Amino acid sequence: MNLARGAIVLSICALAACSQGNGKLRYFAASGAGPEEFDVVPTKQLETPASYAELPTPTPGGTNLVDPQPKGDAVAALGGRASALEDNGVGAADGGLVTYASRAGVDPQIRATLAAEDADFRRRRARFNNLRPFKLDQYYRVYEEQSIDPRLVAQQWVRRGYQVPSYPPVN
Repeated sequence: MNLARGAIVLSICALAACSQGNGKLRYFAASGAGPEEFDVVPTKQLETPASYAELPTPTPGGTNLVDPQPKGDAVAALGGRASALEDNGVGAADGGLVTYASRAGVDPQIRATLAAEDADFRRRRARFNNLRPFKLDQYYRVYEEQSIDPRLVAQQWVRRGYQVPSYPPVN
């Protein structure tokens, strides 16, 4: 009986090792032969200018009036003014907050450093994904140790005697 189990496990591992895995944590498969709806980016409607003679000169490689502006559109959707965004993506009203948060210094390479560390973490955690007989999405399972349970955190603050307004009251 144990020999049969061993043979089954060995055959599953051999089949999984022959798979064309790419060592990634995410496995998405197309559910059909239809179009990919996320490949289409809607634009704003074209407008007829008041005067064709007063059009600005074209700027090759520049932006178009109908091109999406995600940050500005998000700010406008939340009731802000898209024109209030500065070049670095920080609203003019939030400049003081950014200055205070960066009072101990700012590492200009922090994004590159974090991206490299995360890529190394994902590579190490996805090392044995090629040995899985079923290609399942492993992303959330791998990052589970780093996720924060909001109810647990709220309970910790309540136990310390703080009022947590977003936490349901204990009856």
